[in-house]
Amino acid sequence: MVRLPLTAEQLAAGKRIGKQLRDARGERTLADVAEAAGISPETLRKIETGRLATPSFTAVAALARALGLSLDELAEICLEREDLQQTG
Repeated sequence: MVRLPLTAEQLAAGKRIGKQLRDARGERTLADVAEAAGISPETLRKIETGRLATPSFTAVAALARALGLSLDELAEICLEREDLQQTG
């Protein structure tokens, strides 16, 4: 099965969630948070920079737990623009 290229909105959502995770990490090192979440530091780096625009649910859930964020909060940020388009 061929994966379709990501849309501009999917890429933008990936950048938004990455920024939120980076902001929540604060002064903690990338390695510390990655270890707490059970993912590699390189994966976390890719998520934070938006290079991995569609991370797995388990990675996002593990990061949310490690950073003390709710999944609802992350979903709201990630889906922000889509919701505006659907209601507008």
